[in-house]
Amino acid sequence: MKLQIFDSTLRDGAQGANISFSVDDKIKVIETLDRLGIDFIEAGNPFSNPAEMQFFQRAAAIKLSHAKLVAFGSTRRKGISAAEDSNLKSLLAANTEYVAIFGKSHIMHVTDVIKATPEENLAMIYDSVKFLTEKGKKVIFDAEHFFDGYKTDAEYALGALESAHRAGAYCLCLCDTNGGIFPDEAYEITKKVTDAFPDTITAIHCHNDGGLAVASTIEAVKAGARQIQGTFLGFGERCGNTNLSTTICNLQLKRGYECIPEEHLPDIYESAMAIAETANAAVPANEPYIGMNAFAHKAGMHADGVLKYSSSFEHIDPERIGNKRKFLLSEISGKSAIYDKLKNYFPYLDKNGKEMAEIVKELKERALQGYQYEAAEASFVLLVEKILGKYKTSFDLINYKIISEQPAIEGKVDSAIIKIRVNGATRITASDGEGPVHAMDLALRSALSEFYPSIAQVTLTDFKVRVLDSDKATAAKVRVLITSANASDSWTTVGVSEDVIEASWIALTDSIDYALMKQ
Repeated sequence: MKLQIFDSTLRDGAQGANISFSVDDKIKVIETLDRLGIDFIEAGNPFSNPAEMQFFQRAAAIKLSHAKLVAFGSTRRKGISAAEDSNLKSLLAANTEYVAIFGKSHIMHVTDVIKATPEENLAMIYDSVKFLTEKGKKVIFDAEHFFDGYKTDAEYALGALESAHRAGAYCLCLCDTNGGIFPDEAYEITKKVTDAFPDTITAIHCHNDGGLAVASTIEAVKAGARQIQGTFLGFGERCGNTNLSTTICNLQLKRGYECIPEEHLPDIYESAMAIAETANAAVPANEPYIGMNAFAHKAGMHADGVLKYSSSFEHIDPERIGNKRKFLLSEISGKSAIYDKLKNYFPYLDKNGKEMAEIVKELKERALQGYQYEAAEASFVLLVEKILGKYKTSFDLINYKIISEQPAIEGKVDSAIIKIRVNGATRITASDGEGPVHAMDLALRSALSEFYPSIAQVTLTDFKVRVLDSDKATAAKVRVLITSANASDSWTTVGVSEDVIEASWIALTDSIDYALMKQ
């Protein structure tokens, strides 16, 4: 059975904290969702500000292969006609085939929030839908606070839907605006609606304040809802909206519904990453289906089981939605997982040989020292190079000195002096930096650039410090993670020491060594 997917990332999602889209951002998201096969894209409220209207004027030139753009607004205000309402006029000016308007379906919101009589609110719904349909628009009516309204006064909540239905609404959307319903309530109430309006599409729109938006949406579909509303990554006000990436995967892969074209299922992961990048937001690593760790295995028994029989610890094949299986390197990793990780780097390595036993032993010993290689694969590869006798240093450190000064001079508070040896040649360089690691990084690059010009293409992109044994206060051991990148790749290295400068130096030199080794 085909379900309609209605994405509100650009409207409801943009109401989430720290989420903002420029016009160019919106166009990128629309193009991504269209390629994926999303049916409806709610692109904003043209009445809210001039920039939104300008966007809809520009969006008219976008050539979409599948999706329909939707403009969002509200029913007419009380006391004026639909034809006089500026909000409804803006929906016409947005020039979209489909429009979504919200209206009150909770009696308390009618009498206490907008201060209207129950009859007047029903007339506002009817007049607004009728006005738009007579202008050739297909109207999706969002019954705001419907589930809470139904539980308070079922007859009135259904009356709000009836007003929209009589006026010719294309779709009746049931909104869990406060995000507090349970899945069994979603099923029972949605079933009442689909039985009462069998000739009209019923939609479900959930917020996630109870952590049940996806589950409630699936129950509503079981009850007959045929349009799913949400945001692709779950963005939204407060706790967010129904996460469409999760919902689509659950319904299409496990319940046999068609949400997007089958051939686009492998594009879900890449689409999620593209939208996250455009929104300048990170996808949580443990996000179902699309998270970086959604198919990551750490325990040795789990990793071994997956390698032998993938479904033993994976509920789907990650490649079906474009994600990948990942083995985490740690002290509890089994030999099978470590070997699977290393075979791409060292194809000649014998899984049952002496060298593998040494690698596993060293990994566990390093874990006792505080090293973790789950997020620092580059350092682990270098460690294995050393164990196998393949490692060749790119330079030797003779010494370094860090000098800190206050007050800062032009923002520079630290200086680094580094003395190194490369192929018998000694070099001494110094540099100021915005902190000791920055100064060391600049000084080391300066010293190496004569011997390795390509080092100029490598940049340090992230720096993290974690205290490992906080009970020792300032004498605690720290773990430093440094992420570096060039034009085509990025990698992370790790260093551990009671001295944060030394830990940083270990991670920094590993980063440089790894970059040069790859070349």
